[in-house]
Amino acid sequence: MNHFHSGELRLAYVDLAPTGPDLGEPILLIHGFASNHAVNWVNTLWTKTLTHAGRRVIALDNRGHGKSDRVYDPAQFTTPIMAQDALALLDHLGLQRVDVMGYSMGARITAFLALEAPERVRSIILGGLGHHLVQGVGLPMGIADAMDAPALESLTDPMQRMFRAFAEQTGSDLRALAACIRGSRQTLTEQDLSQIRCPALVAVGTKDAVAGDPHELAAMFPQGQALDIPGRDHNLAVGDKVYKEGVLRFLAARP
Repeated sequence: MNHFHSGELRLAYVDLAPTGPDLGEPILLIHGFASNHAVNWVNTLWTKTLTHAGRRVIALDNRGHGKSDRVYDPAQFTTPIMAQDALALLDHLGLQRVDVMGYSMGARITAFLALEAPERVRSIILGGLGHHLVQGVGLPMGIADAMDAPALESLTDPMQRMFRAFAEQTGSDLRALAACIRGSRQTLTEQDLSQIRCPALVAVGTKDAVAGDPHELAAMFPQGQALDIPGRDHNLAVGDKVYKEGVLRFLAARP
């Protein structure tokens, strides 16, 4: 793992060279809640897919996740702050313009990054997030309560159990995750999205009960398009073949 600083925090990242001919078009990957770069992007073979397609791949562990520093104040987990972490990584690497793909919470961060620094973003790919970017505040607040629960066995709500089990599986810091849920509850408006003029792909599983409608969100972008991932829920869509093929087509076709 490599490290960089965003403010006072030391955050972890990987920087992977293309294994095919270098297209000179790096892509930044931003993982979802309770995940990390390895679970979201390496284990699902996304990094292999993209490097084999000739792309330099940079993927960070968000603050409070993976090998990055922990913080426990919800105010330190706002989506604009986490977008600034991603921008700090681009500055650290001297990258002026990249494609950016985020999943779930990472997709929300990606949209905020594109709005804040449009000159740094060539295109965006929002996985696992539909119109809840505008009409919703991310995962239910009950997920924070699930992180605070004494044990998985004490939970009865299926969504709470799913996220608590996933957090335990990834070896996450439960207190940091609770703060993350409580702090990262910002939305964008349709007017905001109209200002994100780069090509945008919105990819969501057809059985995803968390993300919201991808077609509704895609229609809010000046250059938006939707990709349905058939038969996949929020968790299983991440590494799906249809998702990967759709992203590669999108990247090859965008200006």
